[in-house]
Parts: sequence; C-alpha cells; structure tokens
Amino acid sequence: MNTRVKRLMLPLGGVAVATGMIAASLTASAAASAAAAPAADGLSTTKAAAQETVKFWTASDGKALKAATKFTEDAAVKGRIRLGGGDAAPDGKTGTVPPIGQEKITPTKVKNVNLPRTIGKVFFRLDGKTYWCSGSSIQGKYHNLVATAGHCVYDTDANRDTLDRWVFVPGYYQGKAPWGIYVGKSAYTHFDFANYEDFDSDYAFVTVYNGVEARTWKDVGRLGDNVGGQGFSWNQKIGQTVYAFGYPAGPHPDGDHPFTGQTPKYCYGKTSAAGPVSGFKAEAQIALKCSMTAGASGGPWIAQYSSTKRLGYINGVTSLVGDTDANGRFDFATSPYFDGETYAIYKSASNLWSGKIGK
Repeated sequence: MNTRVKRLMLPLGGVAVATGMIAASLTASAAASAAAAPAADGLSTTKAAAQETVKFWTASDGKALKAATKFTEDAAVKGRIRLGGGDAAPDGKTGTVPPIGQEKITPTKVKNVNLPRTIGKVFFRLDGKTYWCSGSSIQGKYHNLVATAGHCVYDTDANRDTLDRWVFVPGYYQGKAPWGIYVGKSAYTHFDFANYEDFDSDYAFVTVYNGVEARTWKDVGRLGDNVGGQGFSWNQKIGQTVYAFGYPAGPHPDGDHPFTGQTPKYCYGKTSAAGPVSGFKAEAQIALKCSMTAGASGGPWIAQYSSTKRLGYINGVTSLVGDTDANGRFDFATSPYFDGETYAIYKSASNLWSGKIGK
C-alpha cells in the first residue's frame, strides 16, 4: 500500500478512465494562453542520463518493468458522492489539432472497438519503488509527445519535482515493448499543478527521445511515426461522447479485483460536470461513468474516436475516481477540463525536438 497521500479520493495513479471531446476552430483564447505560464521541468535531459534510464528498465530481461506496480494512493471517496456542479466551462473559442498516422486507411464499418495503438504505460520510480500509469502518444510538431496525468509525472509530495526514470512504452505487455522504449526528456504542466497540486490542471505533456529497441539499442525512430498520435481539442461542450482508455489493475473498495493491468480497457459515454473535491483543489473537472480501477490514471479521453483509424481527439486524461452510491464499487472517473490554458501548455511542449539516444 502506498501511504504517501492520505486523501478522500483515489488519484489516478492508475485508476479509472474517462475522456473528453472534440472541437473545430484552431483558435484559443489569447487571454487564457497568456495566463497559462507552463511549468517546464527536465526528466532525462542528457543523452547519457536517458541511456542510463533505458538500462535501468531493461536490465535482466526487463525485470524492473515486470516488477512495477500500478501507481495509486490507497484513499477512495467514502460515502455517497454527487456529480454535477463545478466550474468547468470554456474560456474562449473551441479548437482542435488533427491526429497523425494511419490517415490513408479506408473507412469501413467496424462492429468491435479497436484499441488505439497510441496508448501504453508510463513507468517511473518514486522513493526507490517502480510504478506505472497510463498514457498516450499525441500529435506534436516533431511526433515526440506523450499526454498523461500530471500526478504521473510530478511528485505531488515534493512540489515541482519530476518523477525519476520516466519512460513511455506504447503497447506494453508483460515486459515487452513492441514499438520500443521512449525516455522522457522534458515535462510541461500548468504552474498551478506543479506548485499547488491543483487537480483542475492534473495533466502533463512530455517530450520523449526517439525510441530504442531494448536488446540491440537500435534507434527505432519517433514515437508518432511508429504508433501515430491522437489529435488534441479544447474548450468543448460538456456532455459529448468520449472513449476513455487505460490499464486498470487495482481492486474496487469492496475487494473485487476484476482487472489485471496487463491489457488496456475502455469506458464509453457522455461527460458531465464533476462535483468539487476540496481535498484535491478540484473545482472544474468533468466526469464519466466508468468502473475502471487503479492503473488507468493518465489514460486518454478521446472524442470522435474512429475505430478504423484508431484515432480521435484527446480532450481529457483520467485524474480521480470515486463511488457515487457508496456500494463499494468505483463507478466514475474525472478529468481536468481542457481549456485555452491547456492548449497553451500543450503548444509549448509540442514544438520541441528531443533527439535520439540509440544507435
């Protein structure tokens, strides 16, 4: 049990899933953009440090990857929780950035939901222990960007400190990295999250180096070129339909353990306003009915998702989970509302090149 955070709600370090919406115009509120000075912090900022991070995770046939556990604080909401209310609302015009990859696929009718290739696990170390969250590749100028929850990048107990040995492994399964391992170079989030742990801004955008193949150290290229990148949207209406993807693994409060964390799962539905959660300074989040548990934290909420192309528009990331009827089962997840300030922070991260560390 992780005892670092004693709060009334389960922070997503690996909890439920939810998702966001789409939009139209590529304009954000100038006032909001100006107000959102991003917190920018380094992860593995040199090639040598990045190579050491790869060695740490891949030594002994990926022993550290296999040993990592879902990142979650053992503190769920107790009692009946009422959704609704809150201050989530647009701060300007809607906007979108289109996805990348698989654009030439011919649309066909698909009965089942195909999981996006962009999703994977975020791995990191905290206090000598290894953990994972969920995350996704997202469109950026250099095809090298990951979207996840802020608390899956920043140590919320030591303000402004990033988590150690941070990597993203798309398509991760039982120690395998089918598209390579991508080491985080720099992290961007809202100043209010990095400094005040304000979960209204519990998101982060991380630039990553080119991927490497674990055994040969071969450079496998840019993240977005290998798995594609989801689009990005902001200032969307609350009440639109989204898919929330992630790797749930933890039990429900009643002890039932339905997920293994080995394979990604999803929730689907319409978003609603989330009620304020004072323990996390969350007053402007959105919510989605969802039964995913710890491990899904940081997973993308994708609007206008095409099961054929496996692409859509990220408009949220799983942040908190809870139980609305006090029956011992998680039944909703929350996400920060993506507004013009979110776009400004995304834009700062999306224009940076990272480089490569492999052969």
